Amino acid sequence: MSTTTPAAVRPGQAAYDDQADQADQADQQLPSSNPLDRSDPRVPAVTRQGMVILLNGTSSSGKSSIAAELLEILDDTWFHLPVDAVHAMRSQREISDEDLPAELVRTSMGFHRAVAGMAAAGNNVVVDHVLSFAWRLSDCLDLLDPERVVFVGVRCPLEETVAREAARGDRPVGQAASQFDQVHAHGDYDLEVDTSVMSPRQCAERVREHLSHRASPTAFSRLRSGRTVRT
Repeated sequence: MSTTTPAAVRPGQAAYDDQADQADQADQQLPSSNPLDRSDPRVPAVTRQGMVILLNGTSSSGKSSIAAELLEILDDTWFHLPVDAVHAMRSQREISDEDLPAELVRTSMGFHRAVAGMAAAGNNVVVDHVLSFAWRLSDCLDLLDPERVVFVGVRCPLEETVAREAARGDRPVGQAASQFDQVHAHGDYDLEVDTSVMSPRQCAERVREHLSHRASPTAFSRLRSGRTVRT
């Protein structure tokens, strides 16, 4: 499969200069470490913290479509980390009803730590998740830098999500309805979008606009301070 180089990335001298600048910054913290030296075993210093855009909504609310648009319009490099992709990595073997809850808890906890690790290493991440259990949000509050998270509520009326769920055919019937009451129960976001009246591109543009003038404290900082999701 052929690939193309994004317009924003110019091979040659500019790319080399960027790498050299990053190496210089790392050298300020680890003077003898050179991340461009293949024989240097020392881990390079992290020179920045990544941003996390956390899209929260029920299944079939439109989170992944918004994430795809965000990767198209945002500056800098961003990664899309959807929780569905982690579930898709699981081996195709039957899990008993008795074992399933613990399996899903382990998966969610691992996913949260993968997101936190990517951001801590300086990567910008767009996450789409379903915070339909209060502990999931509590775990994210513990792991993520609250001032580096843009928390986005992805709203969609129940009737519309049920219709989308039926149309797509790859979700258990009733999944969206079972999540609907809990997923936004914490009640605080940096911004909210409604995918029943806004296109994925319009939602992404709202998020991009918010990024350019983020306010402090963020929703994550407020939630962490109040711990309103603790049960």
